[in-house]
Amino acid sequence: MIKVGIVGGTGYTGVELLRLLAQHPNVHVETITSRSEAGVKVCDMYPNLRGHYDTLAFSEPDAKQLGALDAVFFATPHGVAHALAGELLANGTRIIDLSADFRLRDAKVWSEWYGQAHGAPELLEEAVYGLPEMHREKIKTARLIAVPGCYPTAVQLGYLPLLEAGLIDPQQLIADCKSGVTGAGRGAKVPSLLAEASESFKAYGASGHRHLPEIRQGLNDMQTSPVGLTFVPHLTPMIRGIHATLYSQLTARAEDLQALFEQRYAHEPFVDVMPAGSHPETRSVKGINTCRLAVHRPEGSNTVVVLSVIDNLVKGASGQAIQNLNLMFGFDETMGLTAPALMP
Repeated sequence: MIKVGIVGGTGYTGVELLRLLAQHPNVHVETITSRSEAGVKVCDMYPNLRGHYDTLAFSEPDAKQLGALDAVFFATPHGVAHALAGELLANGTRIIDLSADFRLRDAKVWSEWYGQAHGAPELLEEAVYGLPEMHREKIKTARLIAVPGCYPTAVQLGYLPLLEAGLIDPQQLIADCKSGVTGAGRGAKVPSLLAEASESFKAYGASGHRHLPEIRQGLNDMQTSPVGLTFVPHLTPMIRGIHATLYSQLTARAEDLQALFEQRYAHEPFVDVMPAGSHPETRSVKGINTCRLAVHRPEGSNTVVVLSVIDNLVKGASGQAIQNLNLMFGFDETMGLTAPALMP
């Protein structure tokens, strides 16, 4: 049994970590922090967790207390993990960061997109990007994991087989993505109000989104030449889910794209390649750590269309964080993550 803590536990990713970890047989949540809710019981704020965390209460972050744990999850806004990561690592605590603090390897690029100086550039070299389907072996021995963002997870898993095989033009990639409202976080914001988001649909960040450099970095790692990517996210009137429609152009002969995807992901427990002709739905992955994919070649043309769906709070955040934890501590990779999706 390992002891873990969660820094920043009042947001959607924090409570999702608690929900999933309640099913994990080898993990005990010792500490969960929140400066604003210190002293409040977790089950009082989140009644769905009654019977699982009845004595656990939010507390002020304490580096000494956190440093005594086996692992700490950061479910915080960007910039927070910078301040504590070095001290915790020095104490032997392993870190799984769900924020964007360590996803980009270039501190200057990070600063340009996040509007502040990077607070721990000395740790960037050892941070491992936590996409298991690409970096499983590095994750196993890592001290510091940067959990991928939700859009980057859906996009990278969709393009991975095509780019690895060198079948498409890396300069002509288009990612047309849609997300549920929880992607904007739990904080009160006018655009997230029911009357604002319901019965509406809109694009945002078309001229530049913070996930863009992360996606580019990941796609560049899949092949030898820099990618040209157009990424446009959209807000949809649903609570959970991401749907990514990914376009590319074939530059090499491709006999069977379906077989390519099935072979690449044959041994990946959390990637499900759907039968040929499928159109995966976001509701089919609600509450689970699975990415469902379908690959199409409209009318036998040179255009490839990949459909990728995930739950933004699970495979796009907390579930993938636990998948990383399992790898880091030698547990079965699927431990605590095998429940079926919620329907309807």
